Amino acid sequence: MTNRTTAVLETFAEHLRALELPLPVAGAAQAREETGAALSQLGDHVVPRLDSLDAPLLVVIGGSTGAGKSTLVNALVGHPVSRSGAIRPTTRRPVLLHHPLDEAWFTGARILPGLARVHAGQRRDPEAPHGGDTTGDLDPATSLELHGEERIPPGLALLDAPDIDSVAVGNRELARQLLRAADLWLFVTTANRYADAVPWEVLRTAAERDVTVDVVMNRIPGREGVAEELAEDLRGMLERQGVEVERLFLVPETEIDAAGMLPPAVATELQQHFARLAADGEGRGRIARRTLAGAIDGLAGSATRIAEHAALQDAERQRLREQAVAAFSGARERIDEALGDGSLLRGEVLARWQDVVGTGEFFRGVESLVTRARDRLGQLVSGKPAPAIAAEQALGTGLVHVVIDETARGAERADAAWQATPAGRQLAEGQDLSRLPDGYGEEVNAEIRAWQGDVLELVRAEGADRRSRARLLSLGVNAVGVALMVVVFASTAFVPTGLEVGAGAATAVVGQKLLETIFGDEAVRRMAALARQRLTDRLDALVAGRSELFLHRLDGLGAEGSAAPLHADAEALAQLARDIREDA
Repeated sequence: MTNRTTAVLETFAEHLRALELPLPVAGAAQAREETGAALSQLGDHVVPRLDSLDAPLLVVIGGSTGAGKSTLVNALVGHPVSRSGAIRPTTRRPVLLHHPLDEAWFTGARILPGLARVHAGQRRDPEAPHGGDTTGDLDPATSLELHGEERIPPGLALLDAPDIDSVAVGNRELARQLLRAADLWLFVTTANRYADAVPWEVLRTAAERDVTVDVVMNRIPGREGVAEELAEDLRGMLERQGVEVERLFLVPETEIDAAGMLPPAVATELQQHFARLAADGEGRGRIARRTLAGAIDGLAGSATRIAEHAALQDAERQRLREQAVAAFSGARERIDEALGDGSLLRGEVLARWQDVVGTGEFFRGVESLVTRARDRLGQLVSGKPAPAIAAEQALGTGLVHVVIDETARGAERADAAWQATPAGRQLAEGQDLSRLPDGYGEEVNAEIRAWQGDVLELVRAEGADRRSRARLLSLGVNAVGVALMVVVFASTAFVPTGLEVGAGAATAVVGQKLLETIFGDEAVRRMAALARQRLTDRLDALVAGRSELFLHRLDGLGAEGSAAPLHADAEALAQLARDIREDA
């Protein structure tokens, strides 16, 4: 096996092992099943066969329940080696028959590495309920029983597989796994069951993978002309289904003896066929390469189908991500709207701010323009003026409520969108994502208070020069800080221009002119922009923290972007299959 060939198969296997298909989108179960089947075929057949093209040809004997596979196998070697009988399932542990000289090919993990090896001498009492197997009736076997038999010609091995329609699900799956590991299929059916649906499903799979198939029709009634009639009908069905059969063997209905054995003559034709095949090294090589190329072509098809489903998984993840992001982006936009439309400057905030600008000492030393605005606003309020800290608290409390309310609505919208699909419901399972976590209110409150602290620090830093310090000290850092907060809240452009006439507009004008009087126009614009940016950063973090509850669940699904590598694998596998056919 060349390095290029090795790289193609190893890369494909790595991509399959790393593949995550966690979401319940349409076709997910089939894609997972196909992924497992592809991995098992790589390990059970493709890699070992490419690595040792001169290994004995593996003939897997498969068929429906009661077709007589085990009885036929026993006839081929001349004594009971595989359990047969009326109790189902009969073949609980697959039995592999090989010539003693070929033992080294099968004792290790060269093929079917997932099945432990058990030699014939290690069997339990054959009269035991499970015929010496350690598995229960409905449990799939986990071991492969090896028999060295002189009557099996060197260069050939026979594997008696469980029923393809076994009552045990695990045995059905194991039967298909063993058939995928075959170089040649010997398919056993009966005269009264050859038209059943399950065998034809399996035979169509053989046709798709270009597997070499021999068929045995067992238990044919001995009446004259019946065998020919049934054989003609079966060949017609095979042709219509596109199944190429190398040989069709017709076995008459025959009595078995006390040991459960058929008369030796029944198996003569099949024994001679296997002997000729074993002696024909070139013929065995052609069969091995044909089946191998077909298997790799089948893997290329699997890679394409799995890649298409991986793309569906990625698209579903992206859709869920966009729903969560959109829900919280909308919440963030509505918070900005509340900041920019002046709504936070109404009600309690307006009353407290008017208390501040209505205080005589506050305007001591401020130009007459501001005094006139003070006088107009002072007419709107009555009672004892409140300190600047009350206005600061009112602004902060109003903003906290807006952030909590809008974030809660965002979480509800995101959760409702996810609950509308199976994939979203699976991701949301186990937690009420629509509910804000305990402590979120305290978190928001702490961030808003921290931002207000930022604003006060801006004011102190800007008022550090000698010209501004006197006015700042005479008015108070908190009062000037509240004025800067008012300006930030009053306009998305930071500096309110063209505001409509009204109490809210006048409030913003007073704050604006006050700050300009102390610091100058340019400084006010710079301070307002910086204060707004710091508020934006904190609000972004608060809302993003809630969206992370959703996005974290998506991130926990594993890596995305598996489709492109798998499509590349499909192309490389198809080319490898073409190369093998050319070599053959």
